[in-house]
Amino acid sequence: MNDKKMNKKVSLFNSIFITLVILIVAVVSLVPLLKHISFGLDLAGGFEVLYKVDSLDGKKVTSDMVNSTYKIIEKRVNSLGVSEPEISVEGNNIRVQLAGVTNADEARNNISKVGSLTFRNTSDELLMTSDVLESGKAAVTMNNTTGAYEISLKIKDKDTFYKVTKSVSEKEDNYITIWLDYEEGVDSYYHDNNGTKTREACGDLTHSHCLSAATVSQGFASDVVIQGNFSKSEAQSLVDLINSGSMPTKLEEISSRSVTASFGEDSLNKTFIASIVGISAIIVLMILMYKLSGFIASVGILGYTVLTILIFNLVGGKLTLQGIAALVIGIGMAVDSSVISFSRIKEELKNGAGLTTAFKLGTKQSIMSIVDANLTTLLAAIILFIFGESSVKGFATMLIISIVVTFIVMVFLVRYLVGLFVRSDKFNKHRFLFIGYKEKKTDKKGFDFIKYHKIVIAFVSLIIVAGGIFIYSKGLNLGIDFKGGSSITVTSDNKIKKSDINKDITKLKYDIDSIEQINDNTVYVTVSNVLTNDETESTETFFNQKYKATTSVGAVSNVVKKDLTMNAIKALIIAIIGIIVYVSIRFKFSYAISSISALIHDSALVVILFAFLNLEVSSIFIAAILAIIGYSINNTIVVFDRVRENKKKMYNNTIKKEEDLKNIINTSLNQTIIRCIITTITTMLPVLSLIFLGSYEILNFNLALLFGLIVGTFSSIFLAPSIWYLIERRKIGKPKKRKWYEEDPKTKKKEPEELKIKGINC
Repeated sequence: MNDKKMNKKVSLFNSIFITLVILIVAVVSLVPLLKHISFGLDLAGGFEVLYKVDSLDGKKVTSDMVNSTYKIIEKRVNSLGVSEPEISVEGNNIRVQLAGVTNADEARNNISKVGSLTFRNTSDELLMTSDVLESGKAAVTMNNTTGAYEISLKIKDKDTFYKVTKSVSEKEDNYITIWLDYEEGVDSYYHDNNGTKTREACGDLTHSHCLSAATVSQGFASDVVIQGNFSKSEAQSLVDLINSGSMPTKLEEISSRSVTASFGEDSLNKTFIASIVGISAIIVLMILMYKLSGFIASVGILGYTVLTILIFNLVGGKLTLQGIAALVIGIGMAVDSSVISFSRIKEELKNGAGLTTAFKLGTKQSIMSIVDANLTTLLAAIILFIFGESSVKGFATMLIISIVVTFIVMVFLVRYLVGLFVRSDKFNKHRFLFIGYKEKKTDKKGFDFIKYHKIVIAFVSLIIVAGGIFIYSKGLNLGIDFKGGSSITVTSDNKIKKSDINKDITKLKYDIDSIEQINDNTVYVTVSNVLTNDETESTETFFNQKYKATTSVGAVSNVVKKDLTMNAIKALIIAIIGIIVYVSIRFKFSYAISSISALIHDSALVVILFAFLNLEVSSIFIAAILAIIGYSINNTIVVFDRVRENKKKMYNNTIKKEEDLKNIINTSLNQTIIRCIITTITTMLPVLSLIFLGSYEILNFNLALLFGLIVGTFSSIFLAPSIWYLIERRKIGKPKKRKWYEEDPKTKKKEPEELKIKGINC
């Protein structure tokens, strides 16, 4: 915002009018946007299954084989009539999510059956199977004469292929139809098929089992091509489907999850109420702290929520429990940008600046802190998106959108609105009403944070070592994601007891790992058995008949845990490397090492707390750890940004003694401590709300975030500055290293004595 704009007065009425218009638009837009959200399985109910693609002949599975299998699964899912299926490839695995599906067994059987490619005549008589083709060798080619796309088929059994094609070519109706998953008594070329004439739909690769009807003019004893008016994408789709029907692959189910619609609706209602309470608490706190500016920031929160949901809908996101958590937590973090700006403005007011000057300086000085803090969080979110899967990826998507929207709304829009009221000149003498600033005369010396740096480092080291020993001896309470097994959540309208469910699970002959009474109506059980389809169905039937209960069952085989563990390790390593590189570029390497040490401390302490409290560690726990890393680095960067600023302002970047370093750190922390506490509280409010009022399914996720917020604030204030102090202290008295672009003073030529003229050179 330039000086000319700041000097141009704006009427108070116009400022209020513009703010109210934005508020009304945000409120009116929110309801229709919420109605158009697509919900994931945990909120809508449905079925999810993860398959591992294996080869039948023992050969290595290639990406082409996986892609072809993906195509056939996609076609089969479309035939189920699911409105918005999600099918994703994860290495050699394929994950299928079918929201709204009530018959999991029917969906599972339809998806996982072996692809069957057959050649038939127009009377539906079987002529050949896929055995006549070389497995997976169909390819897209281009006609050298016409330039049209064709499908090339490699023939393995040339004798059979010649006899069949020769016989068909001599008939009046000389067509060979290619079918995928032909169903006897259901599919037919000439007869109506569920009201659709197959011969008209043949070649519609989305809705018909009939892939192609080719005219045969002669017998073929060699490789052939299928010609037609194909686009490149149509030809490739046909090739994928033909290959999938002749592909020597099989699908091994390695995890599954079924959620009833009523179970999902209950989770949605609880989480929605918790979200409303959490957001309302943030708004109340902001208004109490910053008065009118806090109200404007609250308008920004509503605008942020609307724009985040709008973008999420536009990119086709599926809202999960974790996604809602990311949105609510994102609001707490988004408020941080306003807190940083407001804190800077109040500092300038304290230094004697007028309101207009304080606003200009405060917003200018805070922008880079906001950028640095949010970019490091964005880095963690992107890593989550790349390495995450299923609900973790949904959490990352919402977090990425939240950070982008923070820049748009909480930085630019809120600053614009606050600037309008500043330019009205009505609050120059009412600073308390405007931003909660009350002039205080105090000569109090700030707290000496660095005085206890040895105690802090020793205490932290002791806790981590003791925690490591405890984990080594007792181990972590790993969820089924990491050790394999099944989870069974039983929910009834009537009261049910853990002891009764324990007896029931034993009667079903499952090996219980853990059992927990969530509330009077819900019991959560994990068993070491990987339940089969029949066992899942019988379990659901058993509890429905005995307790009139809905049962959500998830099963994970041992195959999954290796991938999850490796992905978790990769994500953490890449996040750490990325943050080191970014902080080293923006600051210095000493800042990066100090920041990473604090992040390792935060992650380690959360893991230790989970081990000590025997809380379950699941795949979503990894998302929580990376979210903690993103948040904690946000806090640390704000502190270090002030350290860097004060180092230059107070000592011109030249430190001559230890007291200078201590002074820089203590001054910086006393300037940012209030902001750190307020930001932590605003982020903790929705997390606490989700813990006490939200769904049980994300309880441990939110507990991890709560622990992370507490230890992250501690490390940003005490640990990271202490480590930076120890590193920088070693440099005192040592000659400054020459930059690559600076001239070496040793080789620099001395100026000739005769050229030195007193009064000019000296």
